Amino acid sequence: MTGSVAAPLTATSVFVAAHLVLSSDPFRSRLVAKIGERPFIGLYSALVALPFIWMIAAYRKAPIDYLWIAPVGIKHITLTVMIVAAILAVAAISRNNPAVAGATPPKLADGPKGIFRITRHPLMWCVALWAITHVMATGDAASVILFGGLATLAIFGSLHSDSRKRRQYGPAWDIYARQSSNLPFLAIMQGRTRLVWAEIGWRPVIVGFALYLTLLILHEPVIGIAPVSLVAGIFS
Repeated sequence: MTGSVAAPLTATSVFVAAHLVLSSDPFRSRLVAKIGERPFIGLYSALVALPFIWMIAAYRKAPIDYLWIAPVGIKHITLTVMIVAAILAVAAISRNNPAVAGATPPKLADGPKGIFRITRHPLMWCVALWAITHVMATGDAASVILFGGLATLAIFGSLHSDSRKRRQYGPAWDIYARQSSNLPFLAIMQGRTRLVWAEIGWRPVIVGFALYLTLLILHEPVIGIAPVSLVAGIFS
């Protein structure tokens, strides 16, 4: 990669590092003890906002330097996987998530429900799927850096969250974790839990698909790329 992507690389590295440092146990636990959980979450959000803005600005200013040209089939895969990612995002915020910051042991007692039977971290996997498929579909150096950094943060962030919850909640988290999995569908395939569609319902699917269509429509005016034309090409 050339010096033309130095700014996106630096900004993305700072953004990822800020998340990892701020959520690390020595830093996080010390600060939470002083100011409390909710103020920490607010401070955390504010502190990562600046490198996020820098990262997006650097990405938008970076020249297009292609490392590969993605075939149309890869772009179709991206469009399809994004439906799943949108549904995961909606399902993650539609139900009580015991894996998020501020969860307490009593919320873990009944085991995973709904989308959390599929994965403990539906929102993280939404980001990971979105980022990985966009790395595949874009192929330019700045996009590989941006989306690659976000995918790395999502995957390692889910592992870090599990580790932190295990230390925080001990046996309560271990019992919950044995009935679920980080990797989607792994616990179901291993027989440690089962898929109960009634706990998920059709609402996340319908709202998620509506979110997907909204993103398709807004993609060109906001990002400058028109995936809608690619969707139309599938049926032409």
